[in-house]
Amino acid sequence: MEPTGPWDRDRVDDYLSAARVPVRLGCRTPSDRPWIVSLWFAWDPDPGDDPDGPSDAIRCATSADADLVEFVGHDDEVSFDVSTNDPPYMGVRGRGRATVLPDDDKDLLRSLLEKYLGGVDNPTGERLLRPEREEVEIRIRPERLHTWDYSGRMGSADE
Repeated sequence: MEPTGPWDRDRVDDYLSAARVPVRLGCRTPSDRPWIVSLWFAWDPDPGDDPDGPSDAIRCATSADADLVEFVGHDDEVSFDVSTNDPPYMGVRGRGRATVLPDDDKDLLRSLLEKYLGGVDNPTGERLLRPEREEVEIRIRPERLHTWDYSGRMGSADE
């Protein structure tokens, strides 16, 4: 899938793969109210060999009893935003479909703890990896990607 905006697909893949900010995920509740949540994520770009079409995925980990699991089960259409918190502002936003998948061995969660906290040996890792805590993956298949980059008019963070 080709993004709209100033970045080409390679730049999108590089940005989403390197991003250490949460994805902001928007969805609808069963009572049709808007909802937004921030989650750690991993970007799995489409290798281009799926005969069924693009298989890009934003992969998030959350507790099986999180409200979000019910919400995307009710309505799988979601929006998302991965963007910088400090100037110059830039990022990727879009929309897609979300599915809930088991993460029985907590492999995704472990990889996200490595990415965001540098490992699993910390209080957050100990709490999230408790054996009795059931974990799931929220997998978002983007249907549209849009980029923006205000570096040209805001300057770089190094200036």
